[in-house]
Amino acid sequence: MKKSLIALAVLAASGASFAQSTVSVYGILDAWMGVNKAANGVSTTMVGSGGVDGDRWGLKGSEDLGGGLKADFVLEQGFSIDTGAADTIGATDFGVNGKAGSAVSSAFARYSAVGFSGGFGEVKLGKYSTAYDMVENGANGVFNSALSAEKATWKSGATYNWNPANGIYYATPEMGGFSAAVSYALGENKTSNVGAGNITAFNVKYAQGPIMASLGYQEEKADGNATANKFGQINGSYDFGMAKLQLAYGTADVTAAVQTKTSEYEIGVTAPVSTALAVSANYAYSKDDDNAVATGVKRSGIGLGAAYSLSKRTFVYGGYRAETAKQDGAENVDTHLFAVGVHHVF
Repeated sequence: MKKSLIALAVLAASGASFAQSTVSVYGILDAWMGVNKAANGVSTTMVGSGGVDGDRWGLKGSEDLGGGLKADFVLEQGFSIDTGAADTIGATDFGVNGKAGSAVSSAFARYSAVGFSGGFGEVKLGKYSTAYDMVENGANGVFNSALSAEKATWKSGATYNWNPANGIYYATPEMGGFSAAVSYALGENKTSNVGAGNITAFNVKYAQGPIMASLGYQEEKADGNATANKFGQINGSYDFGMAKLQLAYGTADVTAAVQTKTSEYEIGVTAPVSTALAVSANYAYSKDDDNAVATGVKRSGIGLGAAYSLSKRTFVYGGYRAETAKQDGAENVDTHLFAVGVHHVF
């Protein structure tokens, strides 16, 4: 009888605990078709994955611990909707916008984190976006999609590590429109000089009324490297009602075969034509200054796009992006992308 009573007490306590917890399944399905002209001059008609957002599914939840404190978790896996394969989060994935995250196809390679949130803000441990990544795309035109000009002209997007493993992340609560975050990823491979090294990042953001402005910085120090890769961006937008103006400036200081410092600029405008239809355009430019050569590569491009909402969870989009890369003593390299797609959230 005692054992039965104890078992009932445990079940009752468990039931009360579960009643205060929430777990949900979510995801994004984003497929497009179009024509992509690559740097080698070859045009390919293709069906692609993630024109606006990378395709993904995940589990997330929280438990109310009382006193305003919650335990939170997120598990998220990316995939390519055109093939069904697990997403390697590589530079050719338009949905991830060329981000250089971990090139693995294991389960929950995008996010796997657990932590706490409350009046103090939130803290997470695991594999998660860096504080820099949280603001890096904050003011991109053309819906921050593959059709946005900076996706092909900016160098930083395809270089920085946006979701490193072994991470610690903290974000403050919003106070009068201001918020901030800091993240640190530990380089845990100490047996050789090929480890990922430490990644430090922070951001400061203001968003209230029609104004949004943010500043982000990230430094990546790989094991065995004498110098660190450094990324910085400041961006902002102002919503006039009839249109939103978007501006961004970034820098990337990266050492590969040679050290390259890149300056990046972007200006865009997004306008609602109706409650369902929005149009957007932007111009982007970047320039490399290589220590090993007299002149670096200059890239410029334009992006044009439109999005039409069919419901709260589904919209269709389309547009065109073109860019040119120039370097003294070499032929210009022209690339472009034309695409139409559908984006669904569940």
